Amino acid sequence: MAARLLIFACSLVSLACFTIPMYVIRPFRHQGAGELRVALFVKQIAPWLSEWCLVIGLTIAILLWPRIRGWRYRSAVIVTLLLAGVGAYLSRVNVYELMFHPLGPPQFQSAKDSRIDKDDMLIAVRLNGVSRAYPIREMAYHHVVNDTVAGEPIVSTY
Repeated sequence: MAARLLIFACSLVSLACFTIPMYVIRPFRHQGAGELRVALFVKQIAPWLSEWCLVIGLTIAILLWPRIRGWRYRSAVIVTLLLAGVGAYLSRVNVYELMFHPLGPPQFQSAKDSRIDKDDMLIAVRLNGVSRAYPIREMAYHHVVNDTVAGEPIVSTY
């Protein structure tokens, strides 16, 4: 019984390696400094922690398999290990990159030559005397622009 609980706990930890950062870092939500620190720490250790959880769960399951009686218990162990595998896989995937494809290198025009309506909303950046403006209508799908302003790399998000 304790071994099955350990397999289940390993599965939960493996899934938490993905879900904690995903929950905290999700868009359009206030993120406190403490919870963001925890989420980024979990995201940093998630690949190896989730892998170890999967290895521990698999090892216990292989050792216990002959003693597990009944298809329900065996099915529960298999499903639990599959969940641990899903957590180990997802902790290595940058879902935000999948959701928000960054635009390619931005191309700029002078303000007088651009076709920006007076009602268009912009994200404006000014750094060391160099200004950039990113139209919201262009960023609405991609949500991310990687750029270099005054020699400094920046990321503008919407």
